[in-house]
Amino acid sequence: MENNNPIGLFDSGIGGTSIWKEIHEVLPHEDTIYLADSKNAPYGQKSKEEIIALSIKNTEYLLNQNCKIIVVACNTATTNAIRELRAKYDVPFIGIEPAIKPAAVNSKKNIIGILATQGTLNSELFHQTVEKFQETKIIEQIGTGLVRLIENGEMNSEEMDALLQQYLQPMIHANIDYLVLGCSHYPYLIPQIKKILPKNIKIIDSGQAVALQTKNILSEKVGLNFQKDKGKSVFYTNSNPKVLTEILEHKYQVIFKDF
Repeated sequence: MENNNPIGLFDSGIGGTSIWKEIHEVLPHEDTIYLADSKNAPYGQKSKEEIIALSIKNTEYLLNQNCKIIVVACNTATTNAIRELRAKYDVPFIGIEPAIKPAAVNSKKNIIGILATQGTLNSELFHQTVEKFQETKIIEQIGTGLVRLIENGEMNSEEMDALLQQYLQPMIHANIDYLVLGCSHYPYLIPQIKKILPKNIKIIDSGQAVALQTKNILSEKVGLNFQKDKGKSVFYTNSNPKVLTEILEHKYQVIFKDF
């Protein structure tokens, strides 16, 4: 089944590009449109109602660009708004949730850590997931300030290092053997996180699972792009495009647009 319309993705900012990279690797011939709603980042400190309203705004913009599937490349938006989005629109939605299941299933110590936004950790969907793994001790940590620093291009700053030390040391002392990154921004912090964590602690995020699920849904229900060339990728941001351009290594077109 062929469908040459683009894949749409949105996030509260640049973090969802970590998801886009995984999708682009698995589906290199698909055209993609990415929305970085950086003007409203971070979503994790907003109310559920605000997150739903922003998610609807982003979805409508992508649907107006004829996107055939929407990837909610934001943990906070997924856990707070995807149910409402699926009820409102006919297009398939792919969500991104913290990878609690693989961490809990593979943990030898039955102790895992999760670093996520307040909006994700407080959501009903997150609590429903956690309840399925009651035999696993889950150390939750809100990553206050991390998204703001990433959005400002301060990933390697002293402030970032101090925050990561503050958030990760209690998990190390709790003897976790898996750290779940519960925000699509956080994979960009893996180099700094690895410097802090002991080597026996594995880091896990949702990117590859989201990419494979996107491929499955396109193959089974929506249709794939069978062009032989690499897909075109366009990135929109409603804030300073500098950081998004840098994180994409100046390889792709970044358009400033107040969507």
